[in-house]
Amino acid sequence: MSTATASYRPRLAQGLRLAQAFLRDPRSPEWGLAGQGFRYALSGSLVAALYVSVTTLLHQAFAVPFQIALASGFTVGVALHFTLQRFFVWRHYQEFALAAHHQAVRYLLVCASQYGITALTTSQLPTALGLPVEVVYLLTMGSLTSVNFILFRGSVFHAAGAGEGKAA
Repeated sequence: MSTATASYRPRLAQGLRLAQAFLRDPRSPEWGLAGQGFRYALSGSLVAALYVSVTTLLHQAFAVPFQIALASGFTVGVALHFTLQRFFVWRHYQEFALAAHHQAVRYLLVCASQYGITALTTSQLPTALGLPVEVVYLLTMGSLTSVNFILFRGSVFHAAGAGEGKAA
């Protein structure tokens, strides 16, 4: 066995142990930003699947106008999303900096702006770009994902810092 292979194995074993520990308890705050990112992606994938399914099913199978289907899918998605963000994604050892009702207000402001952007892009860009509305919808959702992570992490579901009051 070469020296390079021998020195690689302990690092690989340590990495595998860390991965196993993470998969055993992905909600643990000890995983920091990486854990938040993983949980955000996992819950977001579930919510996105529900949101896209409801919107597309209503539009395609029941001939509901797209903007009405979009509002319905968005409403269903928001209800699940807030719950997952609060109780699964943003885990930390400290209390939340904001009480649940303050989080809900900020969360709904982010959601309203996301909905407005999505409604605007899906009503204007398909004709302007010659793309199907579903393509514009999916591209818009994808681009808003990173922005929402930053907003949720920094100003909606953040931990109480020094000098901040405990969330009720």
